[in-house]
Amino acid sequence: EVQLVESGGGLVQAGGSLRLSCAASGFTLDDYGIGWFRQAPGKEREVVSCISSRDGSTYYADSVKGRFTITSDIAKNMVYLQMNSLKTEDTAVYYCAAARLDTIVVVSTTLTGDFRSWGQGTQVTVSS
Repeated sequence: EVQLVESGGGLVQAGGSLRLSCAASGFTLDDYGIGWFRQAPGKEREVVSCISSRDGSTYYADSVKGRFTITSDIAKNMVYLQMNSLKTEDTAVYYCAAARLDTIVVVSTTLTGDFRSWGQGTQVTVSS
């Protein structure tokens, strides 16, 4: 059974940092891309970042480039999202999700994929 479990969310002041973790089980990371998504109240869910553990390639939404870093540890089946210089607009529930690598497409600055497996989410709140 494919499972994804996020952790690491919390309350932080603007300018601060958090590291989110995504624990994957039931599959091996090198066959999948792992994405981090977020959804703020009243807004649509958006992809924040994505990584292919197979070749290390990464994707970042423009809104987080230079501030967030996604990494993976294949041996531990873990994916991390280091979030620095947090802004109040980063406040959202953050989810990790898995998609088979051959379903992930990046066109210009837009990433799409068949993300079928999702975690339960972790709340990130950035105060001013």
